[in-house]
Amino acid sequence: MRTISLARARRMAIAAQGLHRPRPEGKIDARHLRKVMSTIGVLQIDSVNVVARSHRLTLFSRLGNYDPDLLQRVFVDRRELFEYWAHEASLVPMDDWPLFRHRMAGMPPWGAVQRIEQEHPGFMDQVLGEVGEHGPLAASDLSQGGGRKGNWWGWSDGKLALEWLFASGRVTVSHRRNFTRYYDLPERVIPAETRALPVPEADEARKMLLTKGAASMGVGTARDLADYYRINIKEARPLVEELADGGLLERVQVEGWSDDAFVHPGAANPRSVEGRALLCPFDSLVWYRERTQRLFGFHYRIEIYVPEPKRVHGYYVFPFLLGDDLVARVDLKADRAAGVLRARGAFLEEGRDPVRAASALAAELAEMAAWLGLGEVSVEPRGDLAGPLQKAV
Repeated sequence: MRTISLARARRMAIAAQGLHRPRPEGKIDARHLRKVMSTIGVLQIDSVNVVARSHRLTLFSRLGNYDPDLLQRVFVDRRELFEYWAHEASLVPMDDWPLFRHRMAGMPPWGAVQRIEQEHPGFMDQVLGEVGEHGPLAASDLSQGGGRKGNWWGWSDGKLALEWLFASGRVTVSHRRNFTRYYDLPERVIPAETRALPVPEADEARKMLLTKGAASMGVGTARDLADYYRINIKEARPLVEELADGGLLERVQVEGWSDDAFVHPGAANPRSVEGRALLCPFDSLVWYRERTQRLFGFHYRIEIYVPEPKRVHGYYVFPFLLGDDLVARVDLKADRAAGVLRARGAFLEEGRDPVRAASALAAELAEMAAWLGLGEVSVEPRGDLAGPLQKAV
């Protein structure tokens, strides 16, 4: 078993996410988006819009100034992506739909769903029938959607029914409008050629997902690989061992890691990386915080739900990737009314060069502001990088 340095592991991880080189120049089209999706495999969706939706931000980190409507065209018009609980709520390349059929078929009934069926027998079939007759539709379009409840995020019975039908594969997401899901039958959304693809057995599908996760991570422990597509670690661990025994993954030791790691045979191993990117909290390079800590020595926690006086860095904080290192973090807000991208706090990681970090971060903020249609970048005097950043902007 070979040992690889932590620096090499970082470079491999960055390259596996397509962040190891400058972003493409010129007009960005569907070919660029397809390449990103084949590289990262899964694009997490989130509703927070303090800068932009997370899926748009993850694409910006890799594509730069692209037309945000491009994702809608590829997802809805061309049906090259589908939505499912692949990591969290995520967009995934359409060819991977069969790999999640076992998850859909094996989805256990939620307690709230059992309660609804006990109180209103046949309610799930009724909702499914309405989707079949009137879809695509949102929960608010149901004839008997029911009022909002005090739990399950305030979901109504109708919304719960739709979410259960979605999780179990009986309906799927046709599109989103203002981030609201519109549901339809799979046969009207998933292309016929995709539905005709063979569906692997559960363990075979999990092995395929673990292998795809390894390709998108470059290097990771069994727990890292399991998290990428949210596979239960007890199910994942023996499958990772089987993949390693069969030569489909290579077992390695990473400097400073206590657990064995696994490398995809096709993982790039660059001698240097030259990328630069602001990473939103749901970017797939940093979404598994334990791995982010091991790779970069970067302690990262999202503070959206922390009361403002107790926040350390801010509400919506972006790690800043420069080369092979996370050198800083910045709390951002798009002030659309004023036409300003506001850096509400900027913080340098210990031991990093403030002048180099501030110069590169200023350039990145300018590119993000232009993409968002904002005419100015404003840096507030909070954090030890704020001063150098104000001078660089």
